[in-house]
Amino acid sequence: MPMSTSDKENIRLNLPLRLAGLTVILLVLLTAAAILSSSLGAIYVPPGQVAKVVANHLMGETYFDVPRETDQIIWQIHIPRMILGALVGMSLAMAGAVLQGLLLNPLADPYIIGVSAGAAVGAGIAMLSGLSGLFLGFGVPLLAFFFALSAVITVYMLARKSGRVSILSFILAGIVVGSFMWAMLTLILVAAPNQGLERIIFWTMGSLAGSDPWARVIVLTPFALLGFFGLYAFARDLNLFAIGEESARYLGVEVESLKRILIAIVALVTAAAVSVSGTIGFVGLMIPHITRRLVGADHRVLIPCSALVGAVFMIIADAAARSIMAPTEIPVGAITALFGAPFFLYLLRKTG
Repeated sequence: MPMSTSDKENIRLNLPLRLAGLTVILLVLLTAAAILSSSLGAIYVPPGQVAKVVANHLMGETYFDVPRETDQIIWQIHIPRMILGALVGMSLAMAGAVLQGLLLNPLADPYIIGVSAGAAVGAGIAMLSGLSGLFLGFGVPLLAFFFALSAVITVYMLARKSGRVSILSFILAGIVVGSFMWAMLTLILVAAPNQGLERIIFWTMGSLAGSDPWARVIVLTPFALLGFFGLYAFARDLNLFAIGEESARYLGVEVESLKRILIAIVALVTAAAVSVSGTIGFVGLMIPHITRRLVGADHRVLIPCSALVGAVFMIIADAAARSIMAPTEIPVGAITALFGAPFFLYLLRKTG
């Protein structure tokens, strides 16, 4: 039933209040997940000790007596890794929310545009050729980022015809380019020596482990923030796009420009996240759906809430990956797949 003018006015007036309330609730959950994640791992550290370490570093003075080993575990490993996980989850979830709205497809995922396969090829080449130590040790993420963006650009060029991008062509081009990239990765795996083979496989399974997590946090932060504000700026246009391309065009939306801009931002954010964490699947598919059920389909609420829910989910998933079989660590991509695969089947049956 169409909404009356007064209903629309009430929704417009209540939006800031509703968004503020949801943000506060999700920030409380995020804080709880962050404390839990910082405490868990191969060595358990009580939350009180975590708080003391954080306070000492934030205030720049040693106000609390904390063992040096505990300080190093928390500040050099657990906290930067927790922040990295939050940024990765936030990036993938909001990219998925936007892509599902843009492609009008509930099964759309940021990886459908070929970005993960491209990144995997770049990472594989870097590891196999010995380039991983170059660029201040950022050889793997840099090549992964470059190949991920190259794959998306190729998808876009293949789907573009007469100045317009068909949604169906874009999805099909993404599948084709992704398949080609995975085939290239298979060749790389065949050519890789045993040690390199293990590294490449572990990378493709997704993991937040690795040296210098603070550096990766610094690398990813500007992309995540740029992605958040860039995508949120087009939330209203996405709401209009949801009623159909032609209708959105009649309502003043520059449809082709909207597609180009959103695809570029989604590709940039996803490529940056994948380059520092490997291919962590299902976050961009699952989190927007769960969030949409909780807060509705208005992208002005859905995008920020998806970002926060994605951050919470990834922090908890990484804590589980570090703790379930400690001291052996499970790739976090395996944890997300354990939840994501049944969820995908549920969506598949629901959408017919």
